[in-house]
Amino acid sequence: MKKYFLLASIIILMMTAYVSLAGAEKPAEEHKVTGSASVGVFNRYIFRGYELSARSAVIQPTLTASYNGFNASMWGNIDTDEHPTQSFVPDRPGEKSFNETDLTLCYKYDIDKLSLTGGYIYYNTKYANETEEFFISTTYNTLLSPTLAIYQDINEYTGTYINLSVSQSVPVYKEITLDMGASAGYFVGSSDYWKTYERSTGAYTGDKYNAFHDGMVKAGFTIPVAKNAVIQPLVQYWFPLSGKAKRTIDGNSYNFNGKLDDTFVCGLNATLTF
Repeated sequence: MKKYFLLASIIILMMTAYVSLAGAEKPAEEHKVTGSASVGVFNRYIFRGYELSARSAVIQPTLTASYNGFNASMWGNIDTDEHPTQSFVPDRPGEKSFNETDLTLCYKYDIDKLSLTGGYIYYNTKYANETEEFFISTTYNTLLSPTLAIYQDINEYTGTYINLSVSQSVPVYKEITLDMGASAGYFVGSSDYWKTYERSTGAYTGDKYNAFHDGMVKAGFTIPVAKNAVIQPLVQYWFPLSGKAKRTIDGNSYNFNGKLDDTFVCGLNATLTF
């Protein structure tokens, strides 16, 4: 564990040194801390296609602070009435649970229309073992804002998740926008945790899971309600991208972490910026 925090610290120090050197070559710019606080209420919690709640509302608060390219955020999930799914074993069945808190630290650097981001995520989950990821992403700031992101688990569930996404906002009335997006994920499991189910053995003894994984399309609105506050009603449709992602054998999911289903998510997010 300590070596990963040491590596993250070294990366942050290198980024800080780079920013300092770059600043020496350019006129000093004024920077200030910005941030946001938001809360979302949805009919279920979906993570990379996996259904992590069912038949209950989830409440998801977020706090974010940014300064000169550096960003820190904390995200949480409160399940109001935990029920098991094929991907999820509740820590408090039939009760309310604040069952996940994620911490993300990252740095973003812009080069003309290209935005590069690198960072670290710590997943504090009550319903599963805690784990960590490093990630990198790149966005080209043009029509549809195509973004490619790569996540590498370095702890409990070693594997690589690759996601390609697009998004676009269109003005519809005054400051109200219609927000649309889509994404596709590919997963490569690299630890024995990701071994697949085999009929011949009746257990998870097969090849490690490797497949086009999850797809998602979404639409919603951003509606200003005050100077620095907006609400965002939205709907998402999640679906498996391949036969492997949704496959079952003798009633068991091919993927140890659970098969993917066609699933709708709807809800409302409210955000205050400062």
